[in-house]
Amino acid sequence: MIALVAGDVAVRRPDHVVIETAGGVGYRLAVSSETLRQVPGVGRAASLHTHLVVRDDALALYGFATEEERDLFLALIGVQSVGPKVALAVLSGIEPQELIRAIERGDLARLTAIPGVGKKTSERLVVELKDRLPRAQVAVAAADEAAPTAPALRDDVVSALVNLGYHRPLAEKAAEAAIKTLGPSPDAGFERMLKQALRELAK
Repeated sequence: MIALVAGDVAVRRPDHVVIETAGGVGYRLAVSSETLRQVPGVGRAASLHTHLVVRDDALALYGFATEEERDLFLALIGVQSVGPKVALAVLSGIEPQELIRAIERGDLARLTAIPGVGKKTSERLVVELKDRLPRAQVAVAAADEAAPTAPALRDDVVSALVNLGYHRPLAEKAAEAAIKTLGPSPDAGFERMLKQALRELAK
């Protein structure tokens, strides 16, 4: 079983890369767009986790930037009527954590928005994978969902200021100034960000 390929990038294409190992052998690996973004340019060193699919007429090697993405790929190809090509298309059309959240929530609309994924396939993904996803990734996805994003925090502050009677353009300017002062991290918290925005308005 080939679990990892490391070497220099010999070819870099939209759907695959070729990694030339120290022995002079080049391995062609089909990759998702997510993985491709993390593969360096031709001539630079790279290593990819892999999964080998054996068929009667061919051997196909798939490459992944992380073990987590490979685990998701393995989960996907375990779903009825989802082969390696469809699984790779899914991973190319949505980020891993967003995919996990969509499956956990049963968000068929988000899943069917992925190119090449229809309603029936989306339903199968939810039914067959909801309780079979890698637990560690589910926990990370849940934590990410629980924490407000910086844009959401900004919108909440703007909304609060508008409700207090400030005009939206002025509220937006104050919220932006507060973010610059406290930093874009959601850890700043809504109350701190709102207080800072009010200080900006008082200047």
